[in-house]
Amino acid sequence: MEGAANRRSSYALGHGEHELARLSRQGEVFLPFTHQLFQQAGIGPGMRVLDVGSGAGDAALVAADLVGTAGSVTGVDTAEAAVQWASARCLSRRTGNIEFRVGDPTEMEFRAPFDAIVGRFVLMYYADPVYAIRKLARLLQPGGLMVFQEFDMSYLRSHPSAPTFERATELMIGTLRATGTRTQLGSELYSVFVTAGLPAPALRMDILIGGGDHFPGYEILAGTIQSLLPAMEQLGIATPGEVDLPTLAARMRAEVVASQGVAFTPALIGAWSRMSTQPAQLCSYEKAKPINRNCGAF
Repeated sequence: MEGAANRRSSYALGHGEHELARLSRQGEVFLPFTHQLFQQAGIGPGMRVLDVGSGAGDAALVAADLVGTAGSVTGVDTAEAAVQWASARCLSRRTGNIEFRVGDPTEMEFRAPFDAIVGRFVLMYYADPVYAIRKLARLLQPGGLMVFQEFDMSYLRSHPSAPTFERATELMIGTLRATGTRTQLGSELYSVFVTAGLPAPALRMDILIGGGDHFPGYEILAGTIQSLLPAMEQLGIATPGEVDLPTLAARMRAEVVASQGVAFTPALIGAWSRMSTQPAQLCSYEKAKPINRNCGAF
């Protein structure tokens, strides 16, 4: 593929079964934040929505719930394994208003413009998010919505400081940055939208905070470390022995609980903007070979 939008960072997390299951679990934990963002931005019944970088399908499922049976969601991901996983999930839930395709939507064309384009934790993997937003904007109908939710990992921490949690945070952020990921893109979303030529976006920020035995952040962080471990080892950042995956979540939990402390997830920063009502150039039907996984008839 050509174009700056396609020159992505190396997706160090991979698309193996563990990673897709981790994404599903993470999606469940962050579901209220994404649902609130999409609803506040104006995603509603009857809309036709494009989900960018669908991964395990969680954001697409949120959008599908909001648009209802009168609307539809098209989820796109560059990894066929992710498309298969997301399709299986929506089939098991009997969600009939979603279809998934393999590809990069910044380089694809569709049969008609969308009412909204959404994405979660995906622009951080584009080498040029501004260019990506510009390319995606051509897929919106006049007055359409652009809605993205991205991490700012600088908020990830424990208080008081729990050594194992802090070390795991350093390993995760260090590995992602070493592979070209923008770990603070959430805080850059306002600039990205405006530089791309969109109206200044509205913003919201959500952070999950908790303590005690049942805070899910320990498992989320440990699961991310597991997915990143091959890249860590290849880059010389850490070895499996240093990380000790089998006990990592338990050690983080024990330290936070012992100090009666709390831990924070990365901040989830959402931005949304409504396009001009002036007519945009419409897109022709996609001619490239699609690999479709349909969850139901339209």
